[in-house]
Amino acid sequence: MQYQRWDDFLIAEHEMIERAMAVLKSCLDNMDETMAKPVQMVRALDFLLEFGDKVHNRKEEEYLFPLMQERGIPVQGGPLGVMLQEHEMERNLLQNMITKAPSLAELPAEEVARYRQEGYDYLRVRAEHIWKENDVLYPMGRQVLLDEDNQKLLDAFVGINRETYGDQADRHFEEMVTEVEKVLKEKKGLIHNLSYEQIEGIMETLPFEVTFVDAEDTVAYFNRLDKEKLFPRTRSVIGRKVTKCHPEKSVDMVSEIVEGFKNGTRDKAEFWIDFRGDKVLIRYFPVRNEQGEYLGVLEVTQAIGDIQKITGEKRLLD
Repeated sequence: MQYQRWDDFLIAEHEMIERAMAVLKSCLDNMDETMAKPVQMVRALDFLLEFGDKVHNRKEEEYLFPLMQERGIPVQGGPLGVMLQEHEMERNLLQNMITKAPSLAELPAEEVARYRQEGYDYLRVRAEHIWKENDVLYPMGRQVLLDEDNQKLLDAFVGINRETYGDQADRHFEEMVTEVEKVLKEKKGLIHNLSYEQIEGIMETLPFEVTFVDAEDTVAYFNRLDKEKLFPRTRSVIGRKVTKCHPEKSVDMVSEIVEGFKNGTRDKAEFWIDFRGDKVLIRYFPVRNEQGEYLGVLEVTQAIGDIQKITGEKRLLD
């Protein structure tokens, strides 16, 4: 994937690292099963060392951090020094775990417990490290780095990838982390962390209206139930075919959009209209599962008149 900014490049790599971290956590949580068959844990550890450290951390240590130092961010006694210390800590924990992994089943129970704790220690350090970089260090870098620094960093990052795995490096990294995840039973997503009540609350709090039409073209859900809506809908719409929910003159266009989503020739459709003294944006998106199978259509409707008037900046503390 082509990135326009150095920080987007590194944050995308953080997301891949976090996917491998989720696998490692699952292996540590199910240690008896992992001891009997440590292959998946070893794959996760290898990815975290070979990609997370030798590729990702190298980009920061050889290019980003020195450039930030040139622009006035100190190493000794400053945030860059902390990041370097944490890189070394992560590296040591990973190397130690990789060395011991093949003989886990032969270790005494207390050493297995210590090994497991080292794994949790690594996950804690790495998770906090990623947060510090995403939310503190990279914003700091955006403030001090010059426009020409951005392209310099992007070229250097691509160069490291190419040097490591050639022109197909991006695809190779994705294949690596997918292989790590292959037999992971736990979902990669985060939705399982939420209760039904929390999900319902989130959907009702969204500052726009959403409607979901399932793969059979039947209306299955809409938010803001019993609340004021731009386009009023009541429970009676649930179970109706989507073509029965639109004016006759627009049915052919709706059918064409849905068919495009199903056959993969469309990835969105957008319209905007003047309505009740406001500008209303209406967007349609295909919904697919991780295997790319079509699940339905999400309609998002939002009044954007006030958004269009926004100028300048208003920061969090203003």
